Amino acid sequence: MPKKNTEYGNDSISQLKGADRVRKRPAVIFGSDGIVGCQHSIFEILSNSIDEAREGHGDNIIITRYKDHSIEIEDFGRGIPVDYNEREKRYNWDLVFCELYAGGKYNTNNGESYEYSLGLNGLGLCATQYSSEYMDVEIYRDSMKYNVRFEKGEIAGELQKEPTNRKKTGTKIHWKPDLDVFTDINVPLEYYTDVLKRQAVVNDGILFILRNETDKGFEEQQFKYQNGIVDYVNELAGEDALTPVQCWQGERRGRDREDKPEYKVKLQVAMCFSNRFKIAEYYHNSSFLEYGGSPEKAVKSAYVSMIDAYLKQNNKYLKNESKVTFQDIEDCLILVSSSFSTQTSYENQTKKAITNKFIAETMTEFLKHNLEIYFVENPEDAAKIAEQVLINKRSRENAEKTRLNLKKKLAGSIDIANRVQKFVDCRSKDTSVREIYIVEGDSALGACKLSRDSEYQAIIPVRGKILNCLKAEYDKIFKNDIIIDIIKVLGCGVEVKSKLNKELSSFDLDGLRWNKVIICTDADVDGFQIRTLILTMLYRLVPTLIEEGYVYIAESPLYEITSKDKTWFAYSETEKLECIKEIGSAKYKIQRSKGLGENDPDMMWMTTMNPETRRLIAVKPADVEATANMFDVMLGDNLAARKEFIADFGHLYLDAVDVS
Repeated sequence: MPKKNTEYGNDSISQLKGADRVRKRPAVIFGSDGIVGCQHSIFEILSNSIDEAREGHGDNIIITRYKDHSIEIEDFGRGIPVDYNEREKRYNWDLVFCELYAGGKYNTNNGESYEYSLGLNGLGLCATQYSSEYMDVEIYRDSMKYNVRFEKGEIAGELQKEPTNRKKTGTKIHWKPDLDVFTDINVPLEYYTDVLKRQAVVNDGILFILRNETDKGFEEQQFKYQNGIVDYVNELAGEDALTPVQCWQGERRGRDREDKPEYKVKLQVAMCFSNRFKIAEYYHNSSFLEYGGSPEKAVKSAYVSMIDAYLKQNNKYLKNESKVTFQDIEDCLILVSSSFSTQTSYENQTKKAITNKFIAETMTEFLKHNLEIYFVENPEDAAKIAEQVLINKRSRENAEKTRLNLKKKLAGSIDIANRVQKFVDCRSKDTSVREIYIVEGDSALGACKLSRDSEYQAIIPVRGKILNCLKAEYDKIFKNDIIIDIIKVLGCGVEVKSKLNKELSSFDLDGLRWNKVIICTDADVDGFQIRTLILTMLYRLVPTLIEEGYVYIAESPLYEITSKDKTWFAYSETEKLECIKEIGSAKYKIQRSKGLGENDPDMMWMTTMNPETRRLIAVKPADVEATANMFDVMLGDNLAARKEFIADFGHLYLDAVDVS
């Protein structure tokens, strides 16, 4: 390919300026240019209002979701400063709305700054303005009302101000995310309800009012937790928790490194144990930490350490028993952590994890200390927790043992000590050419064995009609010798798409020993039913083999037509008529094709096994769900659907009914 005639020189370097810094690269700030990024831009505005309320300026925030996908957030804080800034030589309203890395949260020595803040980087308000189709701002402070409008990241007119009699200060921002920036701005209602509930949980006593515009007007929801995470954990646990809710609070000072500045951390954890429900949520400076980070690390370390120590001290472990893991504890733990710090290291601007070393260390020590006291002062609770954690541990280990044993049973190597009954292997070990024929009965096994190319074609017989896997439970399926034999021979294990049986899943496509899995049954009613049962079994246990095109049906001829020295095989009534037409006036003999077990080896090779002459139908469902529905109609418990199908289509199959 010829090289493009382009030069990379001094003039190749360019710099994004003004609003283009966000509008052309929104994912850098918001983590995505899709709906997730749009949602994060909304949270940036909300977080500023929350910071104001948490500092004691206003106790309610109103969020309005409009039908046109615009948003309005109103708080009753102090109102954004707007006047001229002598130090920066610009108006403050211009700085906060039009300059990245500008805000009131950098100088922690300033009495007016925020001690604990959601927004620390000075990016959110400006970045959201830059990414908006328009933004209208209304500010109340100093007995004045200020208005300013922005369009496409640019100022659309100077700041307007007028006196006002309104007593409450605050800020109202109405904006619409720009489809030129985000690929999707239709933020679902569920996002707002989820975020506002979470913020109510970790901001005690603040009322969040959500107004959602519909065709009938505005629908309103309110979110408030007077006692914050304690009320929330009580709500989650219900009335039948294993232990009462505990809440621990504390403050610490420290630094992430010796040469780094000292900062303050406020810790609050509410928790209880339950044998019915589990959840662990982490918040920092009221931001939900989806990926946890330092607080999650602390919880894992502290809980494993203290519960393991309790179990050892009280001789709860069996002899040579392994120690508990956090998974065993987490399965019965309800915990919400809400921490605040004057300095925060977020993993990135989206604030889904924090990485402060000191927070991880001090929270670990904080939790260990409180757990130790809790266990000493509440011996009955401690005993209940220990018992439940050990139950979880031993259940997990038994499930893992069952899974590994099943995996070994299903995917173990086929050797002399573990040979599948009547399985006939081929010589080649090259999985790109190996074929496995699943045939109907021992007689078909004999005929196929004599007819095959033993270099790459193997055979396993199905003895009678196998279990209907669509209707059977997994424990019954895995006790069926025929099914286990087939799965062993396939070598790839099973896909168990059931929550109750997920530990039994051991599927590995790389373990498949075959290039083709070929179902070969007689061309009669019994053969069709056996073929359907085999397909159902494969669909239920190894659907990926069907979806990836590994499963085939070997089509058997219906008629054998001979004329003089020539033989024709017809696979349908239409083909039979075409053969007769081709023979013309010559005498011919036509007979129904025999079962596979009655065919001579040459005929079997020619019609069923020779790649040059056989007919294979690839089983490749374009719509897996539709396939499952048809299996359910024909073989499942959906009797009404089966009756309807017979009523609609039964007349098409009257000729095939085996009645006299």
